[in-house]
Amino acid sequence: MSDDPKGSETTADPTERSEPTRTATVHTTHADAGVVAAALAPDDTESMSVAVDGDTIEARIERPTTGGVRSTVDDYIVNLRVADRVIESTETNGETTNEETTNATNTNANDTTYTNT
Repeated sequence: MSDDPKGSETTADPTERSEPTRTATVHTTHADAGVVAAALAPDDTESMSVAVDGDTIEARIERPTTGGVRSTVDDYIVNLRVADRVIESTETNGETTNEETTNATNTNANDTTYTNT
């Protein structure tokens, strides 16, 4: 016999997951892991947890389907590569100041002729 009043329903704990999940953990090494992780943070989803330890980023991705894990891992790796390339090109070319960027924009604008036909 149950202690619950007749007709009462038991509700599940909303923090418990009833469906099995698939998990992938991605470990990557970067010259400036903190900057890379910060650059990708706006795209992190609720299904991800990201930690930085020295030059290593650990991303743990948990999704309900294998396809979902695969898609999220693929997107994350592409974004990692882009962030690394941007950082490398900045280091290779040197950083520009706002004044240098403004002067370059003004020079390009003055050297360009637009013709309406």
